Amino acid sequence: MQTATRIYTEQLHVSYDKLKIINDLSIEIPTGKITALVGANGSGKSTILKAMSRLLKPTDGTVFLDGHSIHHQSTKEIAKKLAILPQSPTAPEGITAEELVGYGRFPHQRGFQKMSSGDREIINWAFEVTGMTPFKDRPIDHLSGGQRQRVWIAMALAQQTDMLFLDEPTTYLDMAHQLEVLCLLKEINERHQTTIVMVVHDLNHATRYADHLIAIKSGNVVYEGAPMDIVTPKMLLDVFAIHADVIVDPRAGVPLCIPYGLVSADEAPVPAVEERKLEVTSA
Repeated sequence: MQTATRIYTEQLHVSYDKLKIINDLSIEIPTGKITALVGANGSGKSTILKAMSRLLKPTDGTVFLDGHSIHHQSTKEIAKKLAILPQSPTAPEGITAEELVGYGRFPHQRGFQKMSSGDREIINWAFEVTGMTPFKDRPIDHLSGGQRQRVWIAMALAQQTDMLFLDEPTTYLDMAHQLEVLCLLKEINERHQTTIVMVVHDLNHATRYADHLIAIKSGNVVYEGAPMDIVTPKMLLDVFAIHADVIVDPRAGVPLCIPYGLVSADEAPVPAVEERKLEVTSA
């Protein structure tokens, strides 16, 4: 049974100095699903993620978490509900994987309380889920990019939240490690019903691994819904200013985008593209 929406925004505005980035944003994040924020560079995706996770304070409007303003809840209370993994996080030099994952237990500890046996069980579980148990004693800077990202995800899991926010979790990873991280997030979502919100740079990754897409342009939501419902040539034209074909991925049964041209500044207005639902065809 689908539970009530736990996190949503109402008329959210975010500005940097006098530059308005997010305009009157009202969105709901589906509980227990993977939501991907997509859009061109500079569209406001990361700003939305930061505002929803309380890393940024809005200039107006509200983010609600479990029915209450996120800014009226304590940091420790929020950290027990929501874990945030920023883009390209850095760890102290020489720290081991186990020490880093242990930081995820801080919201559940009091003062300088030592790690309990229960804390260690949860840390071990986080390593098992991410497949990083053999690397617990390794310094973070001795791990590959994909392995480091798995350790950071393990730290977020050690917080024992049922919401996980990630800002471009595949940045700087090669193709194999990108798929490794995305498959892991999909597995975490399916096994533990974790609500995941992530900024995704590659639209084909978003359509394959997310249940729900929110397309952002100039700080506004321009498309929202399931990938099969909203990803069309017109959507790619409107959001990314590119010409592209959209076919059905024969393996995953989701939209697959094939860009073939940019929209030039002097290009004549493009006639409306006929919208029709994609039909899955066998390869």
